Amino acid sequence: MEGEGECSDNPFTSVMTLTKMRVPHVPQRYVLPPSQRPTLTLDLTTTLPIVDLSTLHHASQRSLTLDTIQGACKELGFFQVVNHGIPLPVIHDALAAATEFFNLSLEEKMTLLSDNVHNPVRYGTSLNHASDKVHYWRDFIKHYSHPISDWIHLWPSNPPSYKDKMGNYAKAVQVLHKQLMEAILETLGLNFGNLQKEIEEGNQLMAINCYPACPEPDLTLGMPPHSDYGTLTVLLQSGPGLQLQDNKKKWLSVPFVEGALLVQLGDQIEVMSNGQYKSVVHQVTLSAENKRLSIASLHSLPINKKIGPAPELVDEQHPVSYNEFSFRDFLDYISSNDIADKRFIDSIKKSV
Repeated sequence: MEGEGECSDNPFTSVMTLTKMRVPHVPQRYVLPPSQRPTLTLDLTTTLPIVDLSTLHHASQRSLTLDTIQGACKELGFFQVVNHGIPLPVIHDALAAATEFFNLSLEEKMTLLSDNVHNPVRYGTSLNHASDKVHYWRDFIKHYSHPISDWIHLWPSNPPSYKDKMGNYAKAVQVLHKQLMEAILETLGLNFGNLQKEIEEGNQLMAINCYPACPEPDLTLGMPPHSDYGTLTVLLQSGPGLQLQDNKKKWLSVPFVEGALLVQLGDQIEVMSNGQYKSVVHQVTLSAENKRLSIASLHSLPINKKIGPAPELVDEQHPVSYNEFSFRDFLDYISSNDIADKRFIDSIKKSV
């Protein structure tokens, strides 16, 4: 049983362990201050944009589709995509592989445990269980995935089908990311060719998350409000739970659409666009009844590539609003800062 061998002074306790123990209340370390607790019943009347990517390949519809993408990037930094080219069996296999991994014994998963954010493969809980002041109701495994031949040998060997199933999904999402980046850069009036090499050789980090049912979902979160560091995050979810913040700082619940993938703009796009587009602030809420899985494919330019505002988007009316940064800069930042306290992008904004 997963909880065997654990005791109260052990610095690591997974939320899967707490779930198996059937704790009636969340431990105190998970309880958020009242001002940070989630609102679980939100207005669902706001319609979030859904983009049919197949229309990008039809000359008569491409312009309208790009307009929809542009509006979504400006207003929310978020949209859902359907007809994205990744077959449902590949999606279902990835979720099945994630389920099997989190159902492994704690002893098996602990072989991958690490609180070092630079490790290429690491299992953990919360954001970083070793340093978090408040813990979050999440277990995760993260691993680099592109080029897959460089990393897949480091991935979990158990469950036996994990590398195959998660690998097929990771490769398919990498192709989708390139297509999405081409469209988004076009909406900004930027030449995809100028960044094509960096996009094709960039990083892909798969963050596979498990949010077990929580006995008191109104007291805690699966993830605190944050934005992602990279270009785009392509998110697959097994059910609802994601909330995002609109430009009026109002929280919106993202509905679950079978087979759809969620596209979230990251800090690199906000910086590249010189603030025309915003990285989306999002958080994860929990359910008292249902476990939720998500597979976030986080894409960024190569780890040491510095990115700043595109020169084409800078003029007297729109001066440079951000300092340059790289993915490595972000990793160094989160090694010594709590993203629940301050967003990374706020640290690189130029003062007006």
